[in-house]
Amino acid sequence: MPLQSGKIHQGDCLKLMRQIDSATVDLAFADPPFNIGYEYDQYDDRQDDEKYLDWCQAWISEVYRILKPSGTFWLAIGDEYAAELKVAAHRTIGFTPRSWVIWYYTFGVNCKNKFSRSHAHLFHFVKDEKNFTFNALDPAIRVPSARALVYGDKRANPLGRLPDDTWILRPQDFQSDKYGFTAEQDTWFFSRVAGTFKERQGFHGCQMPEQLLGRIIWASSHEGELVFDPFAGSGTTLAVAKKLGRELLGCELSEEYVRYATERLQVISPGDSLEGPADPIASAPSTANGVKLEDRQRSKAKTNKQRKLPLT
Repeated sequence: MPLQSGKIHQGDCLKLMRQIDSATVDLAFADPPFNIGYEYDQYDDRQDDEKYLDWCQAWISEVYRILKPSGTFWLAIGDEYAAELKVAAHRTIGFTPRSWVIWYYTFGVNCKNKFSRSHAHLFHFVKDEKNFTFNALDPAIRVPSARALVYGDKRANPLGRLPDDTWILRPQDFQSDKYGFTAEQDTWFFSRVAGTFKERQGFHGCQMPEQLLGRIIWASSHEGELVFDPFAGSGTTLAVAKKLGRELLGCELSEEYVRYATERLQVISPGDSLEGPADPIASAPSTANGVKLEDRQRSKAKTNKQRKLPLT
């Protein structure tokens, strides 16, 4: 029996995806476990390389099968397996790569013996290099050009231009006009969802910004089309899809994540604004504009008590 759209299904994504009819999904976005030892609710993020890569190839092959001929697949992944998964998706499975986007952020992982991690890879794949959705003229994904903003050149396209493929998601230390990026430049300024942000759901540690998913969904799908996420997690992909008038379908291994992500979806309506300001100066709110740390800790303690979980 095919999986019902409009909800998150609990279980192993490979088994669940086999219940999805071939060529029925318009856009798939996946932010899988990176196999770096992260503490998930259910999944063991410490697999042998061969086992992890075989598993990734299996679920990416299922994504390929369920996508329509004109479908698009976006994959978020860290450094450790980016090269292997790009080659597998392209050379082995058959996807055509369109863009290799770098999402750069601060509030990242502080490292002692190497340069601190502050980016992730976003691979943009399509099934048919001549037939796919890319809404290049949608004003929601275009940015003002330097020709228009800086030089006031009348020849500048009033619609703006497409962003570059290095997306700066509001690092705090790039506010300086002298040393960093400014609002006039063609880069993305949205912060990673830090623990003090109002956007933070609290029950899942790897939450992506809604504005980031908004750009992807705006660019690669149309209203009424089906957006699928095999690792629904905190539900951000599906929440954004619903707000932007898309159909949604998700899989998630954790019963707890499914429960709380479903509650998140239930209070969302099509047309709702995306969380997190798109303005580069306001993207990373100060503590006063976000959630104070002590409030976050009290909320977490209350939530864990209700769930009968240890406070970590």
